Amino acid sequence: MNSPSSPTMRRFMHSHSDVCIVGDGAIAKTTALAFAQAGQSVTLLSPVKPAAPLDDASWDVRVFALNHTAHQLLSSLKVWGALDAARVAPVDAMLVNGDGAQAGALGFDAYGAHVGTLAWIIEDRNLGQALDAALRFAQNVNLVQGHATRIEWTADAAIVHLDGGDTVTSPLVVGADGAQSWVRGQCDIGLDYRPYGQRGVVSNFACEKPHHGAAHQWFTGADGIVALLPLPGNRVSLVWSAPDALADTLQAESAEQLAARLAVFCQDKLGTLTPLQPELIRAFPLRLIRPHAMVAPRVALVGDAAHVVHPMAGHGMNLGFADVAQLVKTINEREAHRGIGDERVLARYARARKEDVTLMLMATDGLARLFGADLEPLRVVRNLGLNLLDKLPALKRKMISHALGNQR
Repeated sequence: MNSPSSPTMRRFMHSHSDVCIVGDGAIAKTTALAFAQAGQSVTLLSPVKPAAPLDDASWDVRVFALNHTAHQLLSSLKVWGALDAARVAPVDAMLVNGDGAQAGALGFDAYGAHVGTLAWIIEDRNLGQALDAALRFAQNVNLVQGHATRIEWTADAAIVHLDGGDTVTSPLVVGADGAQSWVRGQCDIGLDYRPYGQRGVVSNFACEKPHHGAAHQWFTGADGIVALLPLPGNRVSLVWSAPDALADTLQAESAEQLAARLAVFCQDKLGTLTPLQPELIRAFPLRLIRPHAMVAPRVALVGDAAHVVHPMAGHGMNLGFADVAQLVKTINEREAHRGIGDERVLARYARARKEDVTLMLMATDGLARLFGADLEPLRVVRNLGLNLLDKLPALKRKMISHALGNQR
């Protein structure tokens, strides 16, 4: 039973709040907590899917590499301390490898970046459970179960209509409902969409040799991009951005066959790989989605609703957390005479996020194109580029600083 300070779970005929958030993932829940901490009343509208319980014998194949911006935000919301720390792995080094006989290489490490760690690898379920726990104790948060059907705009508010006839009225609606955002569609925001012809194939393995907190990435050309991320203990999480035809093959094979394929890349560094859960090989489509706007009248988009990038850099979730931090900051700093959904206030949020989002979209898209081309002249150029960048410490530090979330 909910305590008086816990979010309530009930149906409303007509609900009013300062902010209505649509979505049920980590970004939506974080947005709700951030606005509540800032003193706003919040309605979180979602199908309400609690995080699955953690199982010591299994490891979630969906993981995130969270940077310092995400860490700072989640710590301020008392979420980081609620994580199962034994299932969080720090990333102390990142080793990037080119392709071909003259493969280039590029390395980053926490020592060179003057930080304790570069990032943290966290399972989706671990993060979800910590957010759910924080929401149970959050004040000013109403969890409303239902599906939105349309948004109606008035002079001073947006009214979200639900399938049961209920409504939620708020001066600001936040679309945190993912790549296929319903909120974005209601606002008729156009977008640029391009599939990469790849799927992200994910699974988890035990490794014979210790990984020493290092994340490994291999650009293979025709076979896509292979990344092995450290998990606690001698375990790693695979994210293989594979062309669709290869992804079909990888999914049809056994986990043992997948491990044998990976040995070509990592045998000398990690030793023999053993599947943690042989039945768990998952895949998801990779695409670029660039909406033409992050805001509309009384609406702001965050997370995948606002941008979807190639996962090679692992920063899709980090962009979403940065969106949340900036949106709440911008609204908190507005002039006293401007409302929470004021057009000028939302425009400031969009401007503040434009550079970071555009740079990440361009960088990941450009690298996906460059390293996806199976042409020998390009292979030579990109390997030379990796080797040259590895010898330019000032540029490497700048790249690391951006990856950390510009915290330095």
